[in-house]
Amino acid sequence: MSDTPIADYALLSDCHSAALVSRAGSVDWLCWPRFDNPSVFARLLDDAAGHWSIHPALEADVTRRYAERTMVLETTFKVSDGTAVLRDAMAFGEKERGHELGKQSPHVLLRHVRCDEGEVAFELEYAPRPEYGLVFPLLDAVRGGVRAKGGAEGLTLSSPVPLELEDSVARGRFTLRAGESAAFALHHRPSWEQPPVVWSGDGIVKRLEDTITGWRTWSELHQSYQGPWDDLVHQSGRVLQALSFAPTGAIVAGATTSLPESPGGNRNWDYRYAWVRDASLTLEALWVAACPDEAKDFFEWMAGAASTQLQRGRDLQIMFGVGGEHDLSERELPHLSGWRGSAPVRVGNGAWDQRQLDVYGELLNAAYRLEEQLGDLDPATKRFLAQAADAAAARWEDSDQGIWEVRGGPQHYLYSKLMCWVALDRAVKLSKLIDAEDKIDEWTGVRDEIRTEIMERGWSDSAGAFAQALGSDELDASTLMMSIVGFIEPDDDRMIATIDAIEERLTDERGLVYRYRADDELEGDEGTFLLCTFWLAQALALAGEEERATAVFERAVAFANDVGLLAEEVDPQSGELLGNFPQAFSHIGLVNAAWAIDQQRRGSGPQSGGGPLTE
Repeated sequence: MSDTPIADYALLSDCHSAALVSRAGSVDWLCWPRFDNPSVFARLLDDAAGHWSIHPALEADVTRRYAERTMVLETTFKVSDGTAVLRDAMAFGEKERGHELGKQSPHVLLRHVRCDEGEVAFELEYAPRPEYGLVFPLLDAVRGGVRAKGGAEGLTLSSPVPLELEDSVARGRFTLRAGESAAFALHHRPSWEQPPVVWSGDGIVKRLEDTITGWRTWSELHQSYQGPWDDLVHQSGRVLQALSFAPTGAIVAGATTSLPESPGGNRNWDYRYAWVRDASLTLEALWVAACPDEAKDFFEWMAGAASTQLQRGRDLQIMFGVGGEHDLSERELPHLSGWRGSAPVRVGNGAWDQRQLDVYGELLNAAYRLEEQLGDLDPATKRFLAQAADAAAARWEDSDQGIWEVRGGPQHYLYSKLMCWVALDRAVKLSKLIDAEDKIDEWTGVRDEIRTEIMERGWSDSAGAFAQALGSDELDASTLMMSIVGFIEPDDDRMIATIDAIEERLTDERGLVYRYRADDELEGDEGTFLLCTFWLAQALALAGEEERATAVFERAVAFANDVGLLAEEVDPQSGELLGNFPQAFSHIGLVNAAWAIDQQRRGSGPQSGGGPLTE
């Protein structure tokens, strides 16, 4: 059973897949060659499911950081006899720069350790376990490293250190003195292909430096935000880029599966897919944090992934595999014990075929925000965006599972109606871009109907706030989005009352916000939701409450780990990070809340996600 705190991990990415490295220098999570492929290392979810550790033989003080403007991790170990720095990265293609970053990933994990002072003895343990720990591969020593073959995976470890092989584990010890270093690389290829050649130490260092340069060219090209918390905003922009699948433009909701919403609980879901909602919101956040010139790739990919769903009168699927796959059927992995015994471990996601009507609004809102980056869209993408607006107009009166993907019965969620309004409002504004000016009158009429319905049936006198669903008295943090998307003036009395009700009755003792407290027909509890806490800060900023907004924001960012990463939730008892990690939603919320507070400080007035408020 894995017991390492979630906050102890740092993210590596090559914009194809992701690895998590612990403070102790252990790679405990890595899926290859895509985010949503089976893992090679999964000690994150079970001690026996694979890892690759490089750490001092003696107890060490540990500090970490990312190399400036990169996602290349630098871990400093200080022991009684000396100090050493371990650099970890997932390699980009040679000389990949700027917009091309990650397009041709070689699927190589790079590790380079250098002794800066005195001497430091190290231990290395390499235990690959493909297919989520089911495969114990054959290990063979080769000149300059070790080859592993098992199942469909072929792995080559380049190592300057002699390794002893036993029971599908390779172990070694080595000592570095001041000025000395050792470089390692792990290469992945399918088992039926020719295995890669072992890399020299110089070759590994050269590729590591090239990867650092690649990240920096991307950061220099994309990151221009100047305002409060700019270090956190820029870091969040890089995290969101790291969660992008460069070949298609898809963006995953998180790098992991089955990290729980409460320790030992069973609310354990797989987030390694491209949600239409999460990806669209990510693009909007990147507009602030990283200038997403690759946005056109995403919308054209979405049009292809959805194919003819809308044309045939079906709902838009809410998530896809990063390559555009439709069937994401959920299954359990009973051989894995789960993080701190949080079982079952799941892969796939049973929500893939739910009806969630809000996705039309998030999609079109992102297109509106990023209109300048989209340029001249191809006819299929224009048609797809117009069809998304038509779907919102046709289905807004239906019930659905809502933004939180409740697995009980459908309801008339306010947020879903709100985002159908957004879909039509933005479609009207985009009508020229998407060749749909003949639809303006129709879309405007339905948009106004939705507004009337929300204003008449969405307010609860009992709650003194806009409610979770039409006719309900339950609070839901998603109603904070009403002012953020420009549906209602941020300082409207009913909006202020909703903000106050959520801050007073939907928060824990730390002031962090729960999504909702209503019964959702699932077992167990969940933590406070960081995205919702950032929404509260953003809504307060838009309402002119800068001091309150800043206090809420700073409460939330205090839970970022030492390298600026956020999970989905916070344990209301212990304050530990919970849920899949890092979580795109949380970093999206950070970026947008910081931006709103900055705009308020500059006296720029309300800056809703959709631009100026609709008259």
